[in-house]
Amino acid sequence: MTEHHEAYFRRTGRTTYLATEHTSGAWSTTEQHVSPLCGLLVHVLERDLPRPDLALARVSIDILGVVPVDEVEVGARVVRPGRTIELAEVEASYAGRAVLRARTWRLAPSDTADVAAHDVTPMPPPARSEPWEMGSLWPGGYIGSLEVRRAAGAAPGRGRAWVSSPVALVADEEVSEQAAWTRLLDTANGVAVRAAPGDWAYPNVDLTYHLHRTPRGPWVGLDTSVTWGAEGVGLTSTVLHDEHGPVGTAAQVLTLRRAAAR
Repeated sequence: MTEHHEAYFRRTGRTTYLATEHTSGAWSTTEQHVSPLCGLLVHVLERDLPRPDLALARVSIDILGVVPVDEVEVGARVVRPGRTIELAEVEASYAGRAVLRARTWRLAPSDTADVAAHDVTPMPPPARSEPWEMGSLWPGGYIGSLEVRRAAGAAPGRGRAWVSSPVALVADEEVSEQAAWTRLLDTANGVAVRAAPGDWAYPNVDLTYHLHRTPRGPWVGLDTSVTWGAEGVGLTSTVLHDEHGPVGTAAQVLTLRRAAAR
């Protein structure tokens, strides 16, 4: 049995989940790092609206507000039903207020192995990447729960890192590889910083990822570049990998603020 302190969430009702200390940080340790919550949205989608005949191809998440380390309610609905293409929506709320909303496209798979191709440079595998104590830069229980390995050549705004976690997404519930993988994706904005978080705040207001194949295994590979514009807006762009190669891309829009303005 998984104890609650070994999971990011534990179920408290049919649609409610209590966040544990492992969700805290990184901009405030009293608020959830939304990465595990993104994984919970996918978990609820798969549990409440199962479509084993369709593959998850895109998840677009809007972060509507800060989320305390507390109980959230999560529900899903179909927006555009279809036999081979489906659009669904999943929403998390806290105290009656929507805090995260995701729209997901699920598509019918087919065998296209004979034409599969890409021109993405592979990442060095986790075994050939150096352990990195990410908690030396970012506070909070979520970052502290991770195993991170960083490839050589990191620079401001540019980094390649592998992320995994021994912490279960939901205590005492079977969770798919897809949902477990999603619980780590919002780490991307922290692996290639342009400035120390004590000097600048640059939280993301969304996370959108596209997949060209289903990821496998416990490691998420983040090949990340961060751009800061001249008008207070930034963009984190990531090529996503598993240990078998590239699987898709992710993007996050950042709001840039000097630390004194937080």
